[in-house]
Amino acid sequence: MDVPKDHMTTLLDHGLFASAQMLGCFLVSSSSISLETSPHLKAENLVLLGDALFREKEYRRAIHAYKQALHCHRIIPKQNASAVRSSLSASTRSSSPNSFNISTINENEVKFKIASSHCALNENRAALLEMEGIPSKARNLQMNLMMGKLYRNSRHTRASITCYKECLRHCPYIIEAIIALAELGVAAKDIISLFPQTPTRGSRSTFDHFDSSRWLQRYVEAQCCIASNDYKGGLEFFAELLRRFPNNIHILLEMAKVEAIIGKTEEAITDFEKVRSIDPYVITYMDEYAMLLKLKSDYSKLNKLVHDLLNIDPTRPEVFVALSVLWERKDERGALSYAEKSIRIDERHIPGYIMKGNLFLSMNRPDAAVVAFRGAQELRPDLRSYQGLVRSYLAISKIKEALHAAREAMKAMPQSAKALKLVGDVHASNTSGREKAKKFYESALRLEPGYLGAALALAELHVIEGRNGDAVSLLERYLKDWADDSLHVKLAQVFAATNMLQDALSHYQAALRINPQNEAAKKGLERLEKQLKGVDPDAPEEDEENDVEDADADQEEAELL
Repeated sequence: MDVPKDHMTTLLDHGLFASAQMLGCFLVSSSSISLETSPHLKAENLVLLGDALFREKEYRRAIHAYKQALHCHRIIPKQNASAVRSSLSASTRSSSPNSFNISTINENEVKFKIASSHCALNENRAALLEMEGIPSKARNLQMNLMMGKLYRNSRHTRASITCYKECLRHCPYIIEAIIALAELGVAAKDIISLFPQTPTRGSRSTFDHFDSSRWLQRYVEAQCCIASNDYKGGLEFFAELLRRFPNNIHILLEMAKVEAIIGKTEEAITDFEKVRSIDPYVITYMDEYAMLLKLKSDYSKLNKLVHDLLNIDPTRPEVFVALSVLWERKDERGALSYAEKSIRIDERHIPGYIMKGNLFLSMNRPDAAVVAFRGAQELRPDLRSYQGLVRSYLAISKIKEALHAAREAMKAMPQSAKALKLVGDVHASNTSGREKAKKFYESALRLEPGYLGAALALAELHVIEGRNGDAVSLLERYLKDWADDSLHVKLAQVFAATNMLQDALSHYQAALRINPQNEAAKKGLERLEKQLKGVDPDAPEEDEENDVEDADADQEEAELL
């Protein structure tokens, strides 16, 4: 009694992979098909079993089945090989384990399936070794795309570029290849030159082709701008595309991500919220949104976001970064473990490294923060990784390294006010560099007059050097146009330092009206209220002096935890 192979392929075609896996066990163990008499049939059956196992995410078993299939295939007598090949060529099943159709035995296709299984297990080196066994002329579109990713992960940039270019020569609409080439430093004109020029017959089709290729070219230019840190240019191209494709989730997400990186918090939040209103099940870049919500101290929205993400797909790296953001206030160690988990899931997930670096800084571990921010930079340098590096180096008094990182940022982003401020921050960290810092802050404000970060830094410099009047006039000038809680807090601090307590009180209260969760305003107000009552704000609390151990309370806390 034989098991008809057609039933196995029917199960696979209809996505019934658990049944296909069980039936496959009967198929490969059939006594009528032995390795000695029918090695080609044995090989084909093993491939079918491997495909069922792959779809059931039993990747190690799939690899084992595929390798057995290759072994059977290689022992087919050479004189029968051509006959076997012709008998199998009638089937037209797909070579991809990611499609419902499974190919007949073909050595290159089986190697690709083995590599796909290794990729699913994050075994990039083993996957690359398998793929390199496929001749370049035999590689199809999927194979070239995988090769591009694998070479990029293993830092073989030139080979990666070659594979991605090959993809676009065959199909210009492989968006991930466009993004990868832009991030690998390939110029927009070189990417566009790869697009095949489709021959057209009539004038209408000529116009259609021109129109479709034009938006694609704009998309390439946008991604190349972003990759070269020309964020303004990239956003302009994306905005143009958005007019052509309103409510395009991909474009909105790309814009929101860039806006988050360059500190356009309100615009980024608006775009993320628009995406969630169009499609509430999107996970891509939602960890970036989580970071923005924390920045705005909007913990109710942050809680809801994390709850939604966990219900959608709790295995994605974005979800673990969002969890890390949520837990930072409660438990920094727990938050750190979530950030590290996101990197274990996807070692190229940049927000995971950024979050990890920021957590290390808040835990007073700047050396470890340097490593995390360097990890983000190796993947793709952006403004946040430069900012993190500068803060980390300054925290360990490595002024030379901090200045080098800040200058790197300025070199990469010559038109960025935020990069200029970074150089100013380094100079401001020592007494002899304050005059230079002042010039960099002023240059940043000339380049971007609305940049509050530079205004606050310059005001702080005025205070340090005893120019409190200059600090107040600068901050009050900005308050006319920007109702920002951080401006009110800084003004309150300046007024408190000059003993203008009532003015300080009104600004702390104004800050808390804008953002009730502003910790600096809360602490400042608490301190100020003590001063107004004539109490020394730096004196130890009575409760602290008379603090005794409470065993019952400790036990209660332990039970709650």
